[in-house]
Amino acid sequence: MLVVKDLHVSVEGKEILKGLDLTINKGEVHAIMGPNGAGKSTLSSVIAGKDGYEVTSGTITYEGEDVLEMEVEERARAGMLLGFQYPVEIPGVKNVYLLKAALNAKREAEGLGEIPAPEFMKLIREKLAFMQMDASFLQRAVNEGFSGGEKKRNEILQMLVLEPKLAMLDEIDSGLDIDALKVVAKGVNSLRNEDRAVLMVTHYQRLLEHIVPDQIHVLMDGRIVKSGDKSLALELEAQGYDWLQEETA
Repeated sequence: MLVVKDLHVSVEGKEILKGLDLTINKGEVHAIMGPNGAGKSTLSSVIAGKDGYEVTSGTITYEGEDVLEMEVEERARAGMLLGFQYPVEIPGVKNVYLLKAALNAKREAEGLGEIPAPEFMKLIREKLAFMQMDASFLQRAVNEGFSGGEKKRNEILQMLVLEPKLAMLDEIDSGLDIDALKVVAKGVNSLRNEDRAVLMVTHYQRLLEHIVPDQIHVLMDGRIVKSGDKSLALELEAQGYDWLQEETA
C-alpha cells in the first residue's frame, strides 16, 4: 500500500529525515517510536501533504501512485487520513457539517452520490455511541472548547465516518487518561481489516497494549534504525533509547 524510499526532508533548511525507508502492506498496523526531534511527526505530515516540508530527494508511493505529485485534497480523496497530535479548532464550522462535507467529497471521488440525510444521521449516531460521545458534539464548532481527550475522540470519530484506506495517527494517545485511551483504541481496532493500513506515531508502550501493531519501527536522527514486533516496545520501555544510539553509532 505504501512504499517510502530513501526519503530526505528539510524544514526551513534543516534536514529532518535523512534517507528513511518504510513499506506498509494492506492489513498491517505499524507503530513509529523514537526520541523527541527524530522526525516521527514529519514522516506522517509529509505523506499527508502538510505544508512547510521540503522533500529534497526520495519517493513515496501509495497504491502504485506517486504521492509527491498529488495535491493534499487528492491524497485525502484517495483514502489517506492524518489524525493530528494537536487537532486545530475551526470556529463557526459545526462538527456535523464538516463530517457531512468530508464524507460526500469521499463518496464523489468514489463515483457515488451524496449520502441521504437520514442515512447520514443514522451513521453518525452509531459512530458517536461507539465512541461514547454525546450527540451535542455534532452542533459544536470543530474542536472549539474541547478538552484534549475530546479532540482526540473527535479525530477518531472522523476516521470512523470516513473509513480511510491509510490512517496515520500522530500521537493520538497523548493527553488521554486510561478510559479515553481505551475508547480511542477501540475505535482504531474496529477499522482493522485486510484492506486497510494504519501508521501510528507514539511515545508510549501503553497504547500498544490496546492496539497491537504488526511492526514497530524506531526512528532516530531521521532514519529507521531498528524494527521488530511488540516486544521491541517493551525493551524500549525498560531501557530507553541509549542502547540503540550506541548500537547505531
